[in-house]
Amino acid sequence: MVEQTLFALPFAYLGLLFAGGGTIVQWIWVTVAMIAARTAGMSFNRVIDASIDAKNPRTRDRAVPAGEVSRHEVWVLGAVSCCILVAASYMLNELCFYFSFVAIVLLFTYSYFKRFTAASHLYLGLVEAGAPIGGYLAVTGSFYSMGSLDPVPFLLGFAIMCWIGGLDIIYSFLDEEFDAREGLFSIPSKYGREKARIISTVLYVIAFGMLVWAGIITRRGIAYWAALMCVGVIFFHQQRLGRREDIETAVKELFQMNTFVSPVLFAGMFIDVFFRII
Repeated sequence: MVEQTLFALPFAYLGLLFAGGGTIVQWIWVTVAMIAARTAGMSFNRVIDASIDAKNPRTRDRAVPAGEVSRHEVWVLGAVSCCILVAASYMLNELCFYFSFVAIVLLFTYSYFKRFTAASHLYLGLVEAGAPIGGYLAVTGSFYSMGSLDPVPFLLGFAIMCWIGGLDIIYSFLDEEFDAREGLFSIPSKYGREKARIISTVLYVIAFGMLVWAGIITRRGIAYWAALMCVGVIFFHQQRLGRREDIETAVKELFQMNTFVSPVLFAGMFIDVFFRII
């Protein structure tokens, strides 16, 4: 799914930029690793959830339940993608190579979480958090800077985790009744829509706070802060959309708006790193 890869790539690039920018070779291997990781994750999700998707009117037309591709083909695609992810990570550095196996475990296990815990939203966020952390480590090759633990990759990862988790909570409104009927866990189906909205808002606020914190300790310039203010406006409008009664239309608009978040933040950070004036 090309759009899913394009959505996630700027997360990894953000990590590269916060680490100083990296080299062209590092950008290439990070891109290859991200495409492979996203393909593996989507493959695992589609084949593991195929029986659930077949029951859900919203997802029954997906490729696997619709019979357009076989489960065997999707498993093979996922396995090959994992091999490419490991190889690309090896070309970056030793730490990235070792953590590529952790990434594969996260990508594979995510789809099972909604079967036994409402924390699946945050687990999805954790999976996505691997992108900026991986991008950062691709340049630094270490979690330490000048002898002490470097907080920057963790701030970026936590920001992405909270944002994606909060976003997924709103998205899960579409399946609230289906999840409750099928015994699947989500925050809306377990706690109700109003509490779910509050939790989503809190996660968005934390995500924005982490990006502010990362900007302060790395002394970012005006381009980054301008981009972050734009992201803050988008976050605000997304939360307003999540409070509409016509949730299906609202979610559609929310995701259209969401496509601008990572590119805007990436553009601001790119200008700040390579063309900084103030």
